[in-house]
Parts: sequence; C-alpha cells; structure tokens
Amino acid sequence: VLLVAETYIKSMLASVETVMQSDGALEDPLDDDGSLKEQLDRLPVICRFQYGPVASLILKEYDPLMAQYRELVTQLGTNRTDNASLDMQQRVRVVEGKLTWLTYMIGSIVGGHSWSSAHMGEGQETIDASLSRRTLQLAQGLDFRLTSSGGVGRASPRLEQALLYYFQNFRRVYMFMWDQVSGSTSGSSSGTTVSVVGMMAAKLDSAPSTKQKVYQRMFEHLAMGDHSTVANLIVTKMGNNLKFWPDEHDIVGKTLELLHDMAGGYSSSKLLLTLETVRFLARHHTEDHFPFLAVPDNTRHRTTFHATLTRLLLSPGGEDKLGLTFEQFMEPLLNTMGQLGQLNPTDLRSENCRQPLIGVFRDLRGVAASLHNRRTYGMLFDLLYPRHLTLLSKTTEVWHDQPDVCISVLRFLHEFCHNKANRVNFDQSSPNGILLFRATSDVVCSYGRRLMAQPRPSSTDSDIYKKRYKGMGLAINVLNLALGGNYVCFGVFSLYNDPALDNALDIALQMALSVPLEDVTAYPKFSKAFFGLIEILFRNHKKTVFALDTNVFMQLMTAVHEGLQSSDATLSSLCANTIDHLATYHFLMNGKDKVEMHNLNKHLTAQPNLFSSLTATLFNLLLFGPPQNHWAVMRPILSLMLASETSFSAYKDHLLTTQNPENQVKLNEALNKLLADVNRSLDSANRDRFTQKLTAFRVTTRGFLTL
Repeated sequence: VLLVAETYIKSMLASVETVMQSDGALEDPLDDDGSLKEQLDRLPVICRFQYGPVASLILKEYDPLMAQYRELVTQLGTNRTDNASLDMQQRVRVVEGKLTWLTYMIGSIVGGHSWSSAHMGEGQETIDASLSRRTLQLAQGLDFRLTSSGGVGRASPRLEQALLYYFQNFRRVYMFMWDQVSGSTSGSSSGTTVSVVGMMAAKLDSAPSTKQKVYQRMFEHLAMGDHSTVANLIVTKMGNNLKFWPDEHDIVGKTLELLHDMAGGYSSSKLLLTLETVRFLARHHTEDHFPFLAVPDNTRHRTTFHATLTRLLLSPGGEDKLGLTFEQFMEPLLNTMGQLGQLNPTDLRSENCRQPLIGVFRDLRGVAASLHNRRTYGMLFDLLYPRHLTLLSKTTEVWHDQPDVCISVLRFLHEFCHNKANRVNFDQSSPNGILLFRATSDVVCSYGRRLMAQPRPSSTDSDIYKKRYKGMGLAINVLNLALGGNYVCFGVFSLYNDPALDNALDIALQMALSVPLEDVTAYPKFSKAFFGLIEILFRNHKKTVFALDTNVFMQLMTAVHEGLQSSDATLSSLCANTIDHLATYHFLMNGKDKVEMHNLNKHLTAQPNLFSSLTATLFNLLLFGPPQNHWAVMRPILSLMLASETSFSAYKDHLLTTQNPENQVKLNEALNKLLADVNRSLDSANRDRFTQKLTAFRVTTRGFLTL
C-alpha cells in the first residue's frame, strides 16, 4: 500500500514539469475533472491502511516545496507573476502545480472519514491536524499576498480551486460539530462560551463523547487557534476570492458553493454569524465591493450569493448577530429597482440597463428562494408591492425580444409565486393574494402578447428553444404555480369583471398551442410546463377549457393522449390526472343543466370516439406498457368506465377477440373479478379498492395475454 501511494504521489508531482515541458502537447491531468475526481475518491481508501506513513510521504514533499514557494513569493513581492522573468515564471508555476496536487491529496484524505460506519483510528486526528496546518498556512500566505498587492499578486487558479476543495472536505468532517466543541476549545480562551448541546450534556453529567474528544485534539494539534479562528481564516479567504477573482468563473462558483453549504449546516451557520467577514458580506453585497457581481458570466452566481446571505440573515438571531435588518439588507436592490422603474420605456430599453435589470432580478430570485415561512415572505412582499412589482411587466414589455433579460424576470417571478411550505399565506382580510396574481398576470400577458406577435422561428432553427420555448415554458410555469398556489379565490375575478384571470389563461393557451406537438415532446422542461397547464385547467378552470372551440379542445386532448404514452412518468401522470378530471366531471355532472356540461357534450358529440380511444390507451398501457406508468394510468380508469360504460364494453369485446378460446375464458374470469362489487361512486375508498383490483387484474392477465 505504501509503495502504491508513494508511486502515485511522485508520479503526479513529476507530471507538472512533464506537462510544462511538452509545451501543450500533453494534456494536464488537473484539467480532466472526471479522472481527477475518481482519483481523489479512491485515494483515502488506500491511504487509511497506512495513514501515518502516507502522511509522512506527503509532508516530506510538501515542506520543501512550501519553503521554496515562500522564497519565490518574497522575490516577486507585490508584482504579478506574469511580469517576472520567464525563468521565474516557470519556477513559480512548477511549485504551484506541485502544491496544487498535494493540496488536492490532503483534501481528499482529510475528507475521507466516514463517521457513520466506523470510528476514526487512534491518533489519526493529529495526522489530519499536521496536514491541515500546512494547507491553512498556504491559504494564509496566498491571501496575504493577494490583499497586500490589491489583487495583483494572484496565485494559480488551479491552486485556488484545490484549496476550495480542501475547505469543502474540511467543512464536511470538522465543521458539523463546531458548536459542540465550542464549550471546550473556545471556553479555554473566553471562559464563558457554552453551546446548547454542551449545556444539555452538563445537565446529564455526561463526559464529552469520543467525537468531541477527537475534535478537541485535532484543534489542539492544529495550533492555529480555536474553531472560530480557523473558520474566520477560511471565510476571509473566501471573501477575498469573491473580491479579487471576479473573472474566474470556476473560483467564484466553487467559493459560493462552499459558502452556501456552510450556511446550510446547523453548526457552521451559527458560527458564520459571528464572523466579521460575513457581516461585511451582508452589508456590502454590491458590485462596488465585489466586482464579480458585475461580470455577465456570473449572473447565475448572484442568485447563490444572495440566497446564502438571506438564509444567514433570516436564521434565528441572524439580524441581531449581523447588526442588520432585512429592510437594510434589501436597500441596494430596492434602490436599483427604483431607479430603473422611473425610466420611460425608451430609456429602459437602452443597453446600459441590460445588466442592472438581469442582475437585480437574479439577486431577488436568490432572496426569494431563502424565504421559507409566511413571516419572511410577507416582509419581501411588503417591500416590493406596490412600488416595484410594476417593473416586471414593464421590463418584459420593452425587452420581449431579448431572452436573457426576460428569463431573469420570469425566473424571479417563478420563485416569488411558488407557495412552498405554504409561505404565501396572507390574512383573511388581505387582498395580497389577488394583487400578487394580478401582477403575475400582467407579466405573463405582456410577455406572451409580445412573443406571439414576433415571427415564429423555423423548427429547424437550432436556437429555437433559447429564442422562444425557454421563455414561453417559464411564463407558463409561472402561471401554473400561481393557479395552483391556493392563495387566490379565482371566483372574485368574474364576480367583479376583472379580466386578469381570463387574459392570463387566454395568452397561456395561445402560447402552448402555438408549439407543434413534436416540439412539445422534444423539450422536457417545456413539456412539463405544457402538460402542467392542461392538467390545472381541467382541474380548476373547466369553464374556460370547455368553452373553447371544439378544434382547440381536441388539440388539447390529442396532446394529452400523446403525453399519456410518454416514457416520462411525470408527464404520463399529469395526462392521466387530466383525463381523470374530465371523466369525473362528466360522470358527476351528466344530465345537469350547466353551461360547462353543455359545452363538454358539444365536444363529445363532435368527437364521439374520445372516451373510447382514451379507455383503450389506458388499458393497453396497464396491460402491455412499461411498469413506471402503471400507477399513473390506474387512477382515471374507474372514472372513465363510469363516465362511458359503452367505451369499456367495446374495449373488452375487442380484447377478447384478439385472444384464443382458452385465453378468452381466463380473460372473462379476470374481468368478472375486476368488475365484481364495483360501486358507481368515485369516493376515495371505492377508488382505492378498485386500484387494488386493477393491480391484481394486471398481474393475472399478463401471465397469459398475447399481443
């Protein structure tokens, strides 16, 4: 084992000079993410057999390299590496390349613990401490050079990414219990810090657990201060990454991913709130202080950045610990929205407004994504309505032909309309649910009308999804969330002659039906929005859908019939539910004098085979289709049988004719068992009982049925 590890370490370090001397002819193993990840996943498994000797091998290589690197950096001073002589540049790159490999190896080994399966070997935490001390000292050195040179003295981006990999692994192993070691490690310096878990343990008179002792020994041997000092070092490095590496997409992304993961941990999030760097981030989350926010390629990272900061701010005690209220945190975003909202349409369409618009809606999406309860959601709603929400429809109106701008608006609105964890829950006397839907309708309608007025790109256009279907699918999804959010009483709109609902449904149907069916099924994200809209229309807005022209109604049903046979279980389930809504309504309302029923009968008269074709498809999928669709297709079978008994009889007779006489007898027996004691009712108990019988019917008949 030791020989394998030694050979691997030396060969990887030697590859740095080999690749450099090849002058681009050889691929750098550090650039192959897949291979690198596979190596790093396997390394700790091998090294743990002889952890001490392997660690000694690493340190034997690491310490001389570190001394050499300090000497080179001293000679460089605050100058850029690229401005040095060619010989100096090459020497720095070789050393940084080797340190990159060793940092990855240390991160992999330190992160290789599995607390759930076995205890750490005796003394292994002290080896972790020795390896971690070197890596953290390297991070300190890089950070000092970076800040003292005003961002000029940057190391290799690969080395920075290796450090982030190490931080992520260190966080995973040594940060999830930091609140539990705080009572001893920081108690030694302050004498007063006692964690909640520590107090509980004291009350139970229980000694520190084995894991707590391991953590304590690790930080003692690390000799770089207590857990909060180490956390501050890591977070300060991350903050400077965001400040001084704005154009390095990977460094920014991995830094924010690490910060987001730390904010999501119970112990680490509490620790973050005590750090000055985090206070600075929360108070200065603008382009002036963090230039990465101004780089167009980093727009996605803006969302992660603001989601993380909002999560920390709104965690228990967050506002007090950060010395910042939610309103103060939102001030820069609201100021930007206020300035943009005051512009006339011509000025708003100027190129100078593109990035501010994209940026502010990306930021808002991040904020909204971290609101998980009624109180925090209400805080954001009160800040945005009524002054700022009008900017959304205004933006989609004037930027309708620019997907990057419109999609940033729609993605924010998609998050803002999403009633996850029942957070969109206003008082009974509050009109806010209706006001939110009105604002949503305005955006969907302004975007949809403009989009439908544009010439449709050819289906052969390779960018048709980006140009048309992506925004269209998002707009439809936004409406789906608003229609299914349970925070609007939709009857109010017709009662008071408010066209917001009808306009939104009309434009959504126009957009959906403008897409050829083959394109609907070709783009999975769009197809989920498309079939989601149809399902919710048949569930809650039958008056609108049944009032459609028969040709349009049948266009929807043809799509449902096609989607029902999809290999995607989500799509087939949506289509099955749509059929169930239709058949249930027909069964319950048949013969009643209702406008909706008259309209539905008109469609069925024009297309008398609708129920028959649906029944045949459902039973064929049940008996001969792939297993992932079975649960989806079972639900509408009972309602269809009750809505159109002749359709079921016709299918039964047809199926019998396809079988030989022996199988016909067996099939008849199975069908009689299926239909025995079936009540003409669609209550839950009867549905469940029939579903069980359908399952038994399927199992029985698949043993002898022939196609």
